Amino acid sequence: MLTAPPASAHAPNLPSSQPAADYTLASGAAPLDHLGIIALNGPDAASFIHNQLTNDFLLLDAQHARLAAFCSAKGRMQASFIGLHGQSEQLLLVCSRDLLTATLKRLSMFVLRAKVKLHDASSEYALWGLMGSACMALPDNAPWTAAQMEGAHVVGLYPANQTRRQLWIGVANSTPTHAPLCSAADWALGEVLSGIATISAPVFEAFVPQMLNFESVGGVNFKKGCYPGQEVVARSQFRGTLKRRAYILRTLVAWPNGADPVLAAGQEVFSAMDAEQACGTVVQTAYAPDGRLLCIASLQTQAADSGGLHAGKADGPALETLPLPYALLEDI
Repeated sequence: MLTAPPASAHAPNLPSSQPAADYTLASGAAPLDHLGIIALNGPDAASFIHNQLTNDFLLLDAQHARLAAFCSAKGRMQASFIGLHGQSEQLLLVCSRDLLTATLKRLSMFVLRAKVKLHDASSEYALWGLMGSACMALPDNAPWTAAQMEGAHVVGLYPANQTRRQLWIGVANSTPTHAPLCSAADWALGEVLSGIATISAPVFEAFVPQMLNFESVGGVNFKKGCYPGQEVVARSQFRGTLKRRAYILRTLVAWPNGADPVLAAGQEVFSAMDAEQACGTVVQTAYAPDGRLLCIASLQTQAADSGGLHAGKADGPALETLPLPYALLEDI
C-alpha cells in the first residue's frame, strides 16, 4: 500500500558539504504526472514509427524498450520517447506531457497510407517511477529491458548513483501497491543523476541527439534507415563536428527554501571564458538533499573542461560539473 513520504523528502537540510556521490536516493514509487503516452495501433505501427525516430523499432521485441528522439529536418530534437510494445499491434511512446499534443499532431502528418492510428492515451494509463528496493525483479537488469509484471509494463532505466530505477505503466488510476510512496522531487533527483535528459517544451528544437549523449545511452541507431534529420545526426557523429555534450552540474552552495530557483529548463549557462555569449543550456533540474540544485545541461565541451561555469549570466551562481554515470561512446 502506498504511504506518504517523510517531511524531510521535501525539506533539504543536510550539510552542503555532502558530495554528489554520497546522495542517497529514496526507495519507493513516484507519480510521473509530467509524462504522457502516445499510442500507435495497427499493423504498420512499428514500420511507421521506425521511419520517424532515431532508433530501430522494426526489431523491437516485447522484452525491450527503446530510447529515441523525434527530430526536425535539421536534426533538432522536438521530443524524446521511451517506446515499448503495448497490446497486440500496439506501441506506446512515453514523452513529456507539455509536448505531447504538438508532437502527436506532427507525427500524424506523416501517416499517409500507413495502417496505423495515433492518439493521446495518457488518460488510459498510470505512470509511476520505481527506485531502489521498490524496483521489480526484471529478467535482466540492463537498461531498456521490458516485461509485463503483475498487470503492468515495467521498463528498466539507467541507474542513478548505483540506485536501480524503473518505469511502471499500469492501467488508469492503478498504483504499484508493493512500494511505498516517494515524491516527484525524489524522482527528479534520480533523473538528473542518471544523466539522461527528457526533452520538454523549454528546450524544443534546442539540440541534436548527441548534444544530450543519446548515442551513448542507446537512443540512436546509426545503422537503421532514414528518418527526419538523419543526415544531420549522422554527419555530427562521423565528421567529428559535435562540440557540445550533456553534463551534470550542481550549484556550489545550498539554495534557500522558497527562493526562486537559479536553474530552470531553457536557462543559459555561461563560462569564465566568454562573459558575453552563453556556453550551454539547462535541460532539466532537481533539488539535492543538501539543498543545492542540480541539472543536466548541454555545454560546449571546451567550456565544460575549462570550468568557471555560472547559471543565467557571467556573474551568476557558480556551478561545478559532476561525473557522468556512463561512458561516452567513442567508436560506433
